[in-house]
Amino acid sequence: MKMNLLSKFIFIYICIAVLGFLAVTFVSYRIDYKSVYEEQTEDMYRQAVNISYKYAPEYFSNENLRTIESELETVSSLNNTRIMFINTDGGVILDTGYNDSAEFLQNEEEISLSDTEGVLYEINDFNMNDLGSKYYQSGDFHSIFKEKTISVFAPITDSYTLKGYVAVHMPETVISYRFIATFNTNYYTLLFVVILNVLFIILYYIQVHKPIKDINAAILEYGKGNFAYHIQPAFDDEIGNLAVSLDYMATKLNEMDQHQQDFLSNISHDFRSPLTSIKGYLEAIADGTIPPDQQGRYIDIVLFETDRLTKLTSNILTLNELDPKSIRLECTDFDVNALMRHTIETFEGRCKKRKIQFQLTFPGESLYVYGDKSKIGQIIYNLIDNAIKFSPENSCIFVTVRVKGEKAIISIRDNGCGIEKESLGKIFDRFYKSDTSRGKDKKGSGLGLAIVKEILLAHNENIDVVSTVGVGTEFTFTLQLSKTSSASDEDVPQDS
Repeated sequence: MKMNLLSKFIFIYICIAVLGFLAVTFVSYRIDYKSVYEEQTEDMYRQAVNISYKYAPEYFSNENLRTIESELETVSSLNNTRIMFINTDGGVILDTGYNDSAEFLQNEEEISLSDTEGVLYEINDFNMNDLGSKYYQSGDFHSIFKEKTISVFAPITDSYTLKGYVAVHMPETVISYRFIATFNTNYYTLLFVVILNVLFIILYYIQVHKPIKDINAAILEYGKGNFAYHIQPAFDDEIGNLAVSLDYMATKLNEMDQHQQDFLSNISHDFRSPLTSIKGYLEAIADGTIPPDQQGRYIDIVLFETDRLTKLTSNILTLNELDPKSIRLECTDFDVNALMRHTIETFEGRCKKRKIQFQLTFPGESLYVYGDKSKIGQIIYNLIDNAIKFSPENSCIFVTVRVKGEKAIISIRDNGCGIEKESLGKIFDRFYKSDTSRGKDKKGSGLGLAIVKEILLAHNENIDVVSTVGVGTEFTFTLQLSKTSSASDEDVPQDS
C-alpha cells in the first residue's frame, strides 16, 4: 500500500502513542511500584526503629501506659498503619487496632486470647527467625489481617536485653492508592505528549505537507507544458523560497517558450517573403510571362532576395554560435581605431550614393584593446550599418572613441528618425523590429542588434542606447584596454 509522508507520520505517531501507553502501563508501572514499595518499607522500618527507641522500653516497664498507647494510636491513624508490641514469646502486649472482637479468634491455630497479665493475645507460631536477614514480610500476618499487608519489625532492647519487637503494619492497598495518585501523572504526561504530537502533525501539514503538495502539483503542470501555472507560497521559509524559485523558473521557461514561438514565427515570415518572391519571379521567367528584354531586371530582384536570405541565414548561424556558455573567443590585442576606419571604408559606395559623411574622434592615432577582433569588427559593422540605414541623405554620422580608466568607450551616433521610448528596451531582442527600425529598404531582419548584445556579453562588456524620435540615436559600448595601449589624453577629430 502506497502511503504519503503525512500518512507515514500519522501511523508512526499512533504507534508511538500505543507503545508509550503500553510501556507506561506495564513497564513503568512495575518499576515505579517496586521503587515506591521499597521506599515505603524503609520509611516504616525507620518508624518502627524510632518507636522502639522512644516508646517501647517505657511500655515494657509499665509506666505511662495509656499516654504511650494514645500517642501510638494517633501516629497509627495518621500514617494508616497498625502498630504492635510483641514479646519474644509471641504475645501481643500493644495493638493499636485491637478491639476485643471475635475476629481474632477466627483462626485458632494462629491466634488465641491470652490469660497472661498485660498480653492481649498470643501469636502461636510467631518466630522472627523465619524472616532471615530481612526486616519485613508480606501477607496476612498470621491471619490477623483480611488483606495483604506489609509488616516491618524492629527489635526492642533494654539494658542490652531483647524484650520483644515493634511491628508496623500497612495494607498494600494504601501503598497502591498513594502510588496511583502520583503515577497517574505519567498518563497525563503521555497525554500531553500525544497532544503535542497531534499539534505537530497539524503544523507539519500546514507548514510542510500542503506547500510541498502545491509544489508537486505545479511541477506536474510544468511537466505538461503549462508554464503559466503559478505557485502562491503561504510562508516565507525554505519551502516558500523553493516555491518562489520554481515559479520564477516557470515564468522564465514560459518566456523562453514564447520567445521560441516568436522566433519560429519570425523566421517563417522572414524566409517566406523572399522565397515567395524568388519562386514567383522564376516561374514567371520560366513560363514566358516576363518578356526576355525584362528578365535581367527580375533576375536582379531574385539575386537581391537571395542575398537577403543568405544574410538572414548567416545571422541566425552567428546567433547560434554566440551562446555565452559555449562561445570561444580568440582574444588578441588590436588597434580599434584602425578596425573602425577599415569598417567604415566598406560602406564607401552606399555613403557616397546617399551623401553621408563620417566624423571620427579618436584619442590618438592608435588605441589597442583586448578582445576577439573579428567579433568586435562585426559589432562595429552592424552598428554602422544601422546608422547608415536610418540616416537621411546629406547627413553626418559621429564616431567617437575615448578612454576612461581601463576601458575604451566607443559611441556611434546618427541623425536619423530615432526610436520610440517604448521600443528602446526591446531593440536587442531577436527578430524585434519596430516600425521605424525597419529602415527605408525594409531589409532589416531584427538580428543585428541581438548579435551585438551577445558578443558584448561574451566579452563581459556593456552597451547602452540613447535615442530621441526625430533627432537621432547613439549606441555606446565598452572594450577592455590592452596593457600595451598608449593613447594620448587628447581627442583627435578626423573626417571621413
